[in-house]
Amino acid sequence: MANKTSPAANGKKVRLITKALTTAIKLWLKTQLTQVSQIEVEIGASDRQLLSGGIPAVSIFATNAVYQGIHVTRIQLSAENIQINIGSVLKGKPLRLLEIVPVVAELVVEEGDLNKSLPSELLSTALNDVLVKLFPVLPEQWEKSKPISWQEITIDNQRLILYGVLPTDSKPTSLEISVGLELLNGQELQLTQIKILYNQEPILENNSGYHLDLGSDVDLQELTLKSSQILCRGRINVNP
Repeated sequence: MANKTSPAANGKKVRLITKALTTAIKLWLKTQLTQVSQIEVEIGASDRQLLSGGIPAVSIFATNAVYQGIHVTRIQLSAENIQINIGSVLKGKPLRLLEIVPVVAELVVEEGDLNKSLPSELLSTALNDVLVKLFPVLPEQWEKSKPISWQEITIDNQRLILYGVLPTDSKPTSLEISVGLELLNGQELQLTQIKILYNQEPILENNSGYHLDLGSDVDLQELTLKSSQILCRGRINVNP
């Protein structure tokens, strides 16, 4: 007579698989981050779905996370129909995505964390690249090969104000950029009411705006700047 596994044993097995997956997801997230204060992971799946390597739903909440020098105050993520290497995970190996995962995200960055991100090469390079491409009116003595040293960012009523120092041949000079942000659609941002001060003298005022393409892997639904924080909601594709 064949042995039958009791429902209680099956339930225990599923709980062990869920626990192993939860631990694997946390470890995978920590490999992507240089710092995080809190990570909560919730998995929604049946035993059959887990054992086949499919996760119907997962939600992740993290606070005070740092990714490549970018400080994020808090982030909520949710995803569905995730395919992973479940067999390897259950053998203690790192989690690996097998397919692109569309992730719905809500992100909050406080002004203080935004300023902590200024030394990040990822953020400073992005700011310098945007400045070079969109604002070619900067004085000729500014050597574009020398990056701007960004000092501070403030958030005020749907506007960002950036303060930096330009490395010129004579002496460092101040740069102040004030810009509004509007979400045109899921993949495009518009910079509006742009004002640039060079050594406290205005060198550009433009109300017509510039467009920034965020790429096909992004689909933003909301971008709000208020109360000294940035709130962003939308979808992003996480590639294997």
